[in-house]
Amino acid sequence: MKRCHSGRFWLRLTLWAHAISMLGFYFVIWRRAKPPAARPIQDKASPPAGGVSVAIIVPARNEERNIRRCVTSLLEQETADKERYEALVVDDASTDGTGRILEEMTHSHPHGDRLRTLRLETLPAGWAGKPHALHAGVQQTQSDWLLFTDADTWHAPQALHAALTQASGDNIDLFSFGTAQELPGFWERVLMPLAYLGISMQYPPKLVNDPTSHVAIANGQYLLIRRSVYEALGGYARPDLRGTLLDDRDLARLVKQHGYRLRFVDGRDLVRVRMYRGLGETWRGWRKNVFLGSRGGLAFVLLQLIGLPMVTLAPFLLPLALLFSKMRRALRLSSREACAAALLELAPPLAYRWWEDRALEVPWYYAFTHPLAGALFAGILAQSAWQVLSGKGVDWRGRRYYGNGQVQEQEPNKEMV
Repeated sequence: MKRCHSGRFWLRLTLWAHAISMLGFYFVIWRRAKPPAARPIQDKASPPAGGVSVAIIVPARNEERNIRRCVTSLLEQETADKERYEALVVDDASTDGTGRILEEMTHSHPHGDRLRTLRLETLPAGWAGKPHALHAGVQQTQSDWLLFTDADTWHAPQALHAALTQASGDNIDLFSFGTAQELPGFWERVLMPLAYLGISMQYPPKLVNDPTSHVAIANGQYLLIRRSVYEALGGYARPDLRGTLLDDRDLARLVKQHGYRLRFVDGRDLVRVRMYRGLGETWRGWRKNVFLGSRGGLAFVLLQLIGLPMVTLAPFLLPLALLFSKMRRALRLSSREACAAALLELAPPLAYRWWEDRALEVPWYYAFTHPLAGALFAGILAQSAWQVLSGKGVDWRGRRYYGNGQVQEQEPNKEMV
């Protein structure tokens, strides 16, 4: 009898400890995830006597479905009198209609004279595709600033002026916008909020912007850097950056390590992006970098594989077990206690997801897909870790990366989950 009472005591304690920990976990994540607000544009920076120039470099590999929208928005930027820019699209051996669309735009768009293209045919040994494309683009320009952006982005007309004003006014060396995510599909709406949870947990914006903190990240969808800083650091030609699949994070880390100023702010009203379409593309996109992007290495990845079900699945399953099974009677919980425990389990993840979904413009009822997102992301993380650690490599954009600079070209139909 005494053993029975002791077991029941520990089970009750575990239940309440888990319920209370859910409240603490999601509160901490919410505090870490709150982005710094984008400040109003203020022309407080005095431009250099000769003005300021920007080279917008867009790496593009098989981007025919995105490139027209992206480049059109870049060619229509509204800048101040002494702000000059050009857009350089680096066509990284595309096999679709990307090159044809770019050629047509140079002739048909009213500002086609601002657009240049660079065609790459091969990927040198030791390089990943995107760092090589960005490096090749930089070599073709002579600007004061470099803006790296992705082919699946759309830029509001005032975006470049806003970024230049804030970066110049505050003497920032690397300036990056957090972008608005376009999520019209079911699977993107399920998975993207949880992806943001993981990023903000490991890279809180407040720490990223704190010069005394070693935490550093930037958003490769909008990364503005002074050319002098980029060249002083060696840029993507550095041996430790050539093969990276985390080009934005690793460049930001390098910038901060060398004492330059980094700023990451909310730019959702200025830049939008459609990253993935459907479950397969979303899975592959996160699989390529979710393990490599983990700050804590293998130990933290293992902790995540255990923790993900605990913070996404358990808060939804335990209330069902308490209210609709023999578990409540076995623990001798009153109806009031069971309801209180169920509320403590459910309220924090639902509240967090409602907040995150609202920020991402996702309908509120997707909060109830949180357990599904947790299960899927656990699978993505496990597969990502296995592919990297086993030497099988990770695939993206028709190439498989094995590490140590080894890259294998793939047929398009082999990019499968």
